Amino acid sequence: MDIEGWLTRYVDAWTSNDPAAIGDLFADDAVYRPTPFSSGWQGREAIVAGWLDRKDDPGTWEFDHEIVCASEEAAVVRGETRYVTPYPTFSNVWLIRLDRDGRCREFTEWWMEKPRAAEQAVAG
Repeated sequence: MDIEGWLTRYVDAWTSNDPAAIGDLFADDAVYRPTPFSSGWQGREAIVAGWLDRKDDPGTWEFDHEIVCASEEAAVVRGETRYVTPYPTFSNVWLIRLDRDGRCREFTEWWMEKPRAAEQAVAG
């Protein structure tokens, strides 16, 4: 499983909001859950539509990540998304399952907003 390659393509699609680049990340019958308890977006077309409904504009965010663990079937990624001030910073955990073709068949996202006081304390 080339999770790092997939993550690079994900960030590229996030940056461009190109429907073809977004769609290419996912299997035809994939499910994308933007929160763990949602039914999510079912199928490539619904994923692209859901993504674009919630898109972030280029240049308004930065993202760093680390792969916590990965197997042939699944990966867990921890990330941090920092939006341009005054927007918040988020801690992210993603569960990603890729198929044999390197397309995502299941993506579940957990995110939590970093408290403003913590951001200010880090900034000094």
